[in-house]
Amino acid sequence: MDYQYLEIKKSGRIITVRLNRPESRNALSTDLMKELHDLALALRDDLAASVVVLTGGEKFFTAGVDLKDPKLTQIMQQPVSVRRRLFEMGPRMCAAWEDLPQITIAAIEGFCLGGGVSLTASLDFRIMASDAVIRIPEIGLGMNYSWGTMARLYALVGPAWTRKWVLMSEAASGKEAAEAGFAQWTTDSGAALQKALEIAEKIAAKPQAPVFMTKQAINAIGKMHQPPVHMDTDQFALSLLSEDFNEGIAAFFEKRKPNFNKDLPEAEEV
Repeated sequence: MDYQYLEIKKSGRIITVRLNRPESRNALSTDLMKELHDLALALRDDLAASVVVLTGGEKFFTAGVDLKDPKLTQIMQQPVSVRRRLFEMGPRMCAAWEDLPQITIAAIEGFCLGGGVSLTASLDFRIMASDAVIRIPEIGLGMNYSWGTMARLYALVGPAWTRKWVLMSEAASGKEAAEAGFAQWTTDSGAALQKALEIAEKIAAKPQAPVFMTKQAINAIGKMHQPPVHMDTDQFALSLLSEDFNEGIAAFFEKRKPNFNKDLPEAEEV
């Protein structure tokens, strides 16, 4: 299968996948998300591959969901029943990568925003350059953070870090991400992919069957504590109907600070 927005390289038992939409800072368009989903399904049948490394550009992993994607605009104009199903592309993409039998490693340089954090949280390991940053801007845009990521973040970093990153929408450095438990390794700038491949070589040299069984067992334990994904998908669909979402998106495109909560009643004295 040919992929327009992914570069795929195979070396022995290691597959390297690079996001390739540099003109849009690797923003996750609906087409790119579909390619990532379909690739994950295809990789399940690659019996020789033991490790999959996912990376982006030298200055950015991904800018998150592509709000300028014309197909996203078309989705927003669909009836609720259709829109709800189309909104499941992001959760399906993340689940497909989480469920890969191979060990998966994200190599992150530059910034990784929103949906990119969701995608990398679905992988087994994350390596960040020391000057790389993750940021979750969703609440600042008037929407909830979805795709099943809250449960994954909670499992990785606990409730306090999850609250901080989601509620504050502030950038977290590679150092902070490592301290919290999101990143398992940090490197000098420009060395994340090299480190990922070194770790991949060590994993690929181990016996495949027990490695895969270990991952499957750990994933099964984690999923026992995950809420149904449809819940945050429905919350996401609901948030898109709000005035705060309209204000957040308008402010994003107009490059200004949003003014939320304009319709709330005045606070009463206590």
